[in-house]
Amino acid sequence: MPEIVQTYPDSFKAKAQLKSGSKTVHMFRLQALADTGVNLTRLPFSLRILLENLLRHEDGRTVTADDIKFLATWDPKAEPSREIAYMPARVLMQDFTGVPAIVDLAAMRDAMKALGGDPERINPLQPAELVIDHSVQVDEFGTVRAYDLNAALEFQRNRERYAFLKWGQTAFRNFSAVPPGMGICHQVNLEYLARVVFTTQPDAEGNVFAYPDTLVGTDSHTTMINGLGVLGWGVGGIEAEAAMLGQPVSMLVPQVVGFKLTGKLKEGTTATDLVLTVTEALRKLGVVGKFVEFYGPGIAELPLADRATIANMAPEYGATCGIFPVDAETLRYLRLTGRSEEQIALVEAYYREQGMFHTADAPAPAFDNGTRSCGRFGPATLGCRCRRRVRASKSSCRDCWGLMATGRRCANWCVGRGRVATCRLLAMLLPALVRRLRSSKRRSFQLRRCRRMVAGSLRWSLLRCRSGAASVSIRSRIWTMDRL
Repeated sequence: MPEIVQTYPDSFKAKAQLKSGSKTVHMFRLQALADTGVNLTRLPFSLRILLENLLRHEDGRTVTADDIKFLATWDPKAEPSREIAYMPARVLMQDFTGVPAIVDLAAMRDAMKALGGDPERINPLQPAELVIDHSVQVDEFGTVRAYDLNAALEFQRNRERYAFLKWGQTAFRNFSAVPPGMGICHQVNLEYLARVVFTTQPDAEGNVFAYPDTLVGTDSHTTMINGLGVLGWGVGGIEAEAAMLGQPVSMLVPQVVGFKLTGKLKEGTTATDLVLTVTEALRKLGVVGKFVEFYGPGIAELPLADRATIANMAPEYGATCGIFPVDAETLRYLRLTGRSEEQIALVEAYYREQGMFHTADAPAPAFDNGTRSCGRFGPATLGCRCRRRVRASKSSCRDCWGLMATGRRCANWCVGRGRVATCRLLAMLLPALVRRLRSSKRRSFQLRRCRRMVAGSLRWSLLRCRSGAASVSIRSRIWTMDRL
């Protein structure tokens, strides 16, 4: 854990104590800004996390009181114009970029020793967590011994790498590594590494500081952690290494797009259906380089796994992050994944004290966006020939997939003129193909292969196209193929 060694100007007198169970921690209260006349309830959840970050790192140079005032009075309509210095609480790395970063630290220690200095002073200043997941290969599958065999082969092939990382984990402070076979880095981050509220080691005076868990990661889908209420996004390897060495991330004060969720998902509708709809809507809106924040009463109806799925897709709709606030579902998930009751109590106490714990009656932040109900759409289907996503409701999926009998045709897919024309074209070309195959010297093999492929395709086309003339023609062609 990091150590706080600097002296804070604390221009707004925000430093305070928080008691959680038997533990007392120090924190920087956002309410101190509210006491100066700032309306914090209009600030989005993600910007309040950034605001606390500035309060905690105010030093008069990198972060000034003017920076804090500017963010506290954020204008949702304004274009980004002012830079701030954001210091993430930790850095998440996968093996492709994480291993070179640890090699750089080892090289710095060699250089320090060559210059006559103490190499033990070279350490990450921010906690760095490396999850090995990108290099794992699968040699055995579908058997009882598959896991053990794959793990043994992985360590055998990359013995030097893992010996080096094991040394690094014991040699460097603030560095830890998760061995291969534990899961992808985002899964491990969500289920194990994320704290939601971070705490420091006691400083010289014995004070422990608590603050929101934030991070940057070396994978674009680091945003999956946003589903847990943890602010984080993907960066390049150089940026991650700079953050690991204590350099703040310089960024413009972002625009924040609000996405309101109301209602609840219908039975049979999955998180994939929801995320496809959300992605489509946000792409139309245009959120590249912006923060997206989900709010509204519909949040309470989404389990955390569904939130993480939506947050994971932030790179697909172009946003820097897609974050959900901390609420009762966050606490339930922390308890489900084995976090300690002491940590869960601290998370709840901290976010309630900061006014960032989401409840059903929480006032909406200052967003200027439309409302999207998460109860107004049904299952989404991929893979249609016209390369369009079809959300199949009870009134529109009979003709596409034959799933529900409602008697109405789907206007989005194959019953249109273009689909019928395609079916008729297949029916016209099939006799010529049959005649050609009958005259071939390799008749037996090719006919069997053709019958399986074409007859199967036409049956699938018949399922999807129920226009009368085309259906009759296709049925006759299938009968012809079956006679071959």
